[in-house]
Amino acid sequence: MPANQTTRPAPAITALQLFSYPFRIFFLSVTVLALLAIPLWVLQVTGTVALPLAMPGLFWHQHEMLFGFLSAAIAGFLLTAVCVWTQTERTHGARLMLLWAVWLAGRLLLALGADLPGWLVQGVNLAFLPLVMLDASWRIWRAKQIRQLMILVILGLLWLMQIGFVTTYAPTFSSGALIMAMALIGVIGGRITPAFTTAWLRQQGRNGDAVSTSPALDRALVFNMLMLLASLIIGWHNVTAILALTAAALMLVRLVGWKGWLARAEPLLWILHLSILWVPVALMLLAGSLLFGWPTSAWTHAAGTGAIGGLILGVMARVSLGHAGRPLILPSGMVAAFVVIHLAALVRVLTAFTALPWHAGIGISTLLWLFAYGAFLYRYTGILASPRADGRPG
Repeated sequence: MPANQTTRPAPAITALQLFSYPFRIFFLSVTVLALLAIPLWVLQVTGTVALPLAMPGLFWHQHEMLFGFLSAAIAGFLLTAVCVWTQTERTHGARLMLLWAVWLAGRLLLALGADLPGWLVQGVNLAFLPLVMLDASWRIWRAKQIRQLMILVILGLLWLMQIGFVTTYAPTFSSGALIMAMALIGVIGGRITPAFTTAWLRQQGRNGDAVSTSPALDRALVFNMLMLLASLIIGWHNVTAILALTAAALMLVRLVGWKGWLARAEPLLWILHLSILWVPVALMLLAGSLLFGWPTSAWTHAAGTGAIGGLILGVMARVSLGHAGRPLILPSGMVAAFVVIHLAALVRVLTAFTALPWHAGIGISTLLWLFAYGAFLYRYTGILASPRADGRPG
């Protein structure tokens, strides 16, 4: 090596770096929770362990995946993206630590707080999403970005579903939360997925204009999902089924326009398209459960494992690279993780239809889930806990 040439030392990995940008601490926390909550639920439901849960086991499992896992992923993505959208200073340092502490306290209180007052346990849990919305909303308001308000509306409805769930344990509210999660996928996924696909095609010297979007179609889907939620809450099952099928058709039309098959050579793109494809699948399974008595767990796991679990994994993999100042080159082993998370969803849905024995299906899908998120933890912890590779703050 020439004398005047130096090598940059490897960036130091520190815990404090996790609080330099919201995606860092929340993506790591999402992953750890994914690796703990599912096996703990399996051990709990099979009677292997008995945690001092603050709510009955099934409801704890549903709450942690809907409002623990999902909410942390929302915080990591939204509070990172909204800083870029609005050109405002990122949430970091002590302020981010406090926000994360609220989320963490909620997880610990629900898992270990059987003897604690319900108002304390649920009060802490219900505080997190409003704090996330408050952080995002003041930035959106200052930047006068009216376009982003629909995201806050959907998050507000998701929070109302959480309130209904923790106060009644009614399945209507957990189902409503899944519908709002899919609505959020429709809005945010509908922005980033075609945009990323278009940009990649152009970088490859191909026709990015082949990807098409329709604002009218986007608005129709959001309106349909809101009506779907309303009909579900009211209890109009036939109307809910029709609206679910309509939303599925609208989502499929959008996906066709995004031309995901053109990006099949890029895992960071096909994971987004494939995960969003689970949304219309889940909606059709929802309609089938209402009209023909198909198992409810089929549509809930198509939505929860396939759409939400798959998209969160794909978005975390991409955002963590981009916002850490690294090239968008997927680390070794992550393609397998992307494949496996969708196999986990498929196995879980087949198990719901008794195509696989219950214990075997649950065990296999759990192991596949653990492999997918374990691979992310292994490959991305160093990225999340290291300074940006390009030397910029954050």
